[in-house]
Amino acid sequence: MCSSNVLTEVGYSLEAMSLQGLATGASAKKHNVVLCLHGWLDNAASFAPMLPYLQQSLSDKHIIAIDWPGHGCSTHRSLDAHYHFIDWVYDLLQLFELNEWQDVDIVAHSMGGMVASAFAAAFPEKVKSLTLIDSIGFISAKAEQTTQQLRDGMLSRYKNSNKARKSNLKKLHPNTESAIKARMAVSDLKYEQAKLLVERGLLKDGQGYSWRSDTRLRNTSPYRLTLTQAQQFIRDIKCPVQLIYGSNGMDMVGAGIEHFGPLFEQFICHKVDGGHHVHMEQPEKTTELIRYFLAE
Repeated sequence: MCSSNVLTEVGYSLEAMSLQGLATGASAKKHNVVLCLHGWLDNAASFAPMLPYLQQSLSDKHIIAIDWPGHGCSTHRSLDAHYHFIDWVYDLLQLFELNEWQDVDIVAHSMGGMVASAFAAAFPEKVKSLTLIDSIGFISAKAEQTTQQLRDGMLSRYKNSNKARKSNLKKLHPNTESAIKARMAVSDLKYEQAKLLVERGLLKDGQGYSWRSDTRLRNTSPYRLTLTQAQQFIRDIKCPVQLIYGSNGMDMVGAGIEHFGPLFEQFICHKVDGGHHVHMEQPEKTTELIRYFLAE
């Protein structure tokens, strides 16, 4: 199991897998949970810089950051399963039902924000508020692209499945420094931020280190929501929504504010200096905005 010197490791047994995470704050009750959801190929350590501030600012809350299936310390999906977007929503439903959570405040980054938005739309009785971090709306495609998307997704799955059968070996890094540099090379993360994610995302493997994350996470999705479907999800979100986005974050967030912002019933947004992982770069400022939002 992964460990942390400051935070408490938690685990939840779902139907076919276990979710791991980091927790802090008050004792867990049905109505005092703040749930933090990370982005694609990140893990719960994405929220590690924020958690001490959240604990201090929200002293009556039980704060949990989970690892999505296939990420961090959580188990992978079974070999006959895949990582469809809608399945993440079911993972959340199982987690909520297992713990009998109601009126949860969700803080969600990137992909986690998309999943949380769909969940809040489908299960409005379970979500008290939604804070999105450099994430708004959904990745969508034109209806005319549906067939090509299916073809690309199936070919991607077949190619990667054959590759996995021929070799179970993942790329090994000789040490954690090598992995940290590799993570920095494909993101805007600074060293200390990448180090947090990498340390939770690495597994000692023989003479080196391999990524814990499931290689199937990189498969091309076989489907995309149309813009009309994506907008309907947003219209069906009833809780207050806050967007915190980086001044140098994802370009799609700017377009998302235009396409999705006016569709929320209750919506505010804040631009903060930083990149896509602005909550890691500016944890104190991000926490301040969350504290004020929840108090309102």
